[in-house]
Amino acid sequence: MGYIQDARENHVKKKVEEALRSKMKQKALKECDRYTAKYAECASGKTLSVVWRCRQQAKELNDCLHQFTNDSILEEMKKEYMLKQAEGSNRTQTA
Repeated sequence: MGYIQDARENHVKKKVEEALRSKMKQKALKECDRYTAKYAECASGKTLSVVWRCRQQAKELNDCLHQFTNDSILEEMKKEYMLKQAEGSNRTQTA
């Protein structure tokens, strides 16, 4: 399947995409909670020095967040949304 065909199949309204992105970010923060806590602990009481003193914790947090917030995850969520929408319209038509 080509790029254009994929884009058409996964096209959702802007508000739906924003909601899916928000859901994706919430899940990522939940999944990466321990890295968030480590970074927050490191950053506590620091101002500008947080940039270099907490570099490792920030990298670990970003790496974890990226696992759950990337384009392929979003596309998968769009596919799931479209399937649910299609199932819902099929039920409505058969009822």
